[in-house]
Amino acid sequence: MTSTEKPAVQPKTAPTRVVRKKAVSANVLAKTVSNPEIEKLNKEKKPKLVRDKFSIPESEFSVLKDLKQRAEKLSSKTKKNELIRAGIKIMAEMSDADFLAALGTVPSIKKVRPA
Repeated sequence: MTSTEKPAVQPKTAPTRVVRKKAVSANVLAKTVSNPEIEKLNKEKKPKLVRDKFSIPESEFSVLKDLKQRAEKLSSKTKKNELIRAGIKIMAEMSDADFLAALGTVPSIKKVRPA
């Protein structure tokens, strides 16, 4: 290199930019994705189920049977677990005083385990 020549300057590169994905509207998504895929995206996940065992006196179990028959007469076939879950929802909406009063009407039972 001679004193009159300038060293080669490398061109500056533009800084890399982070590209963020924009929210896609439902209309745009509908045009690009078929209907079964949209339904799959919109489908809610099923709640995780918990299995448990409990004991219940025969008199209260017969009330469950009566409630099932009552629902059938009203043209709404139901299951025992749906009746229990409906009762839980009602109790969750109760005031504290009503909740404690309802709990007071239920006698406690000893745990019974099969031999």
